Amino acid sequence: MNKYLKRLLKRPNWYNLRALTPVSESFGLDRGTPIDRIYIEDFLKKNSEFIKGRTMEIADDFYSRKFGNDIEKFEILHATPDNDQATVIGDLTDILTLPENRIDCFICTQTLNFIYNFKDAIVGTKHLLKEGGVVLATVAGISQVSSYDMSRWGDYWRFTTLSIEKSFEEVFGKGNVQVDFYGNVLSSIAFLQGLCAEDLKKDELFYKDPNYQMTIVVKAIKRTP
Repeated sequence: MNKYLKRLLKRPNWYNLRALTPVSESFGLDRGTPIDRIYIEDFLKKNSEFIKGRTMEIADDFYSRKFGNDIEKFEILHATPDNDQATVIGDLTDILTLPENRIDCFICTQTLNFIYNFKDAIVGTKHLLKEGGVVLATVAGISQVSSYDMSRWGDYWRFTTLSIEKSFEEVFGKGNVQVDFYGNVLSSIAFLQGLCAEDLKKDELFYKDPNYQMTIVVKAIKRTP
């Protein structure tokens, strides 16, 4: 079958998506729950057994409180002292500004995309953890550019399962890193269009296609060789 016949027999049904601007420019937040947030929370819920002891997040402790159990202390990392909730003022890319061997579980969601020296940030993450400590991280594989972040500190990277796995293994060592993903062509298109999770059915959200890695999730454990 030639290309013309394929186009003729498989005409795309564009509905209202044949437009040069998205349905929403705020990741679907103005419509409901952003699709990537559904994936992030599913990942954290499945790994809630590790969210215990002394936990840490960046900017706030929302996920630690939502999914944690047996929390000893909620730590909050922030790069500047203008966050009243912050318990640690430091830069993930500079271990000299970070406490060492202090954290049992570090939740780092959608952050490495916005750090130019992201490999240094992975080193900083390991530096924070106690022996046996766990980092639960998520990164974007498919996403629009965040203009908010771009204008302030930068929006630099999109990852694949392979690139983020190799980057974490260089720091944590092979056998200490588990990587997975969420996404398919429909959820990726919906996310790029600014549609929200409520616009899709559950089976549409959670169908997985390795060619469309929208949100990538990482669990890495600090173990001394």
